[in-house]
Amino acid sequence: MKNRYGYCCICLSLEDRGVSTNRGMVKRTFLERGLDYVSEIAIKNTESLVEIIKFNAEKGIKMYRMSSDMFPWMSEYEIQELPRFNEIHNNLLEAGRIAKESDQRLTFHPTHFCVLGSLNPDVIKKSVKELIQHAEIMDLMLLERSFKYPINIHVNTSKPSKEDAAERFIKTYSELPNNVKARLVLENDDKPSQFTPTDLYELLHKRINIPVTYDYLHHKCNPDGLTEKEGLELSLSTWPEGVSPLTHYSDSRRLYEDSNCKEVAHSDWIWGNINTYDNTFDIELEVKMKDLALIKYLERL
Repeated sequence: MKNRYGYCCICLSLEDRGVSTNRGMVKRTFLERGLDYVSEIAIKNTESLVEIIKFNAEKGIKMYRMSSDMFPWMSEYEIQELPRFNEIHNNLLEAGRIAKESDQRLTFHPTHFCVLGSLNPDVIKKSVKELIQHAEIMDLMLLERSFKYPINIHVNTSKPSKEDAAERFIKTYSELPNNVKARLVLENDDKPSQFTPTDLYELLHKRINIPVTYDYLHHKCNPDGLTEKEGLELSLSTWPEGVSPLTHYSDSRRLYEDSNCKEVAHSDWIWGNINTYDNTFDIELEVKMKDLALIKYLERL
């Protein structure tokens, strides 16, 4: 079994043909034009999703992160209430069918506003709805409820301590519906005050068996005393047998492309070889040149 590689959201190879799953609108437009316009945008976005997954299948790309922006202002309505929902659903079914037939792993990464361990009950409520709707999209695509199709988030808070934040996270997690829990995974953070691979392993995985997505760049920016190999392999150990672990990779833009950037800024391209330390897992590239960088890297390999 080989390591598999994917990219995130935007397919630059198709962008000049108007293929995009990120069409949206400002809040004012949403309020003025309502769900009819949302439905129109969602149809175009899901049609583009089908085109992107077809492109990936043709290129032999085995992993793709879907955009969380496919449904503009999703928090303000229920997806199945949209006018022309049947057209949207048919597009999602077709995208799911092609992905499964081409053995293409699909993922989601909701926004940083998704904070299950927040001190603010309103934030928790909104976060739960966001996750439920991401899981609903995967259900509508007939993607199995497992970590094969992960929904990846951060803890996103450490107030007043990591231990307290972990306790609040666990409490909210325990009340999530099964179609969310079956897919939810946690990623290590880039900020020194936030969660390292060791933190996620000790404070959350040991308690609720949630898998850890290892982010190479984040671990460089927020080390925990573990080497890259140790952090990677600790994270890989949290994934259940039969499911390929998910990881994220980007080089530092500051190191290779722009010395004025912050260390955490993602690079445009992959500049070195990704060290897997002889482990087999899936690698989602978080680089600015998206599919172009992935294809270039695979050609180099």
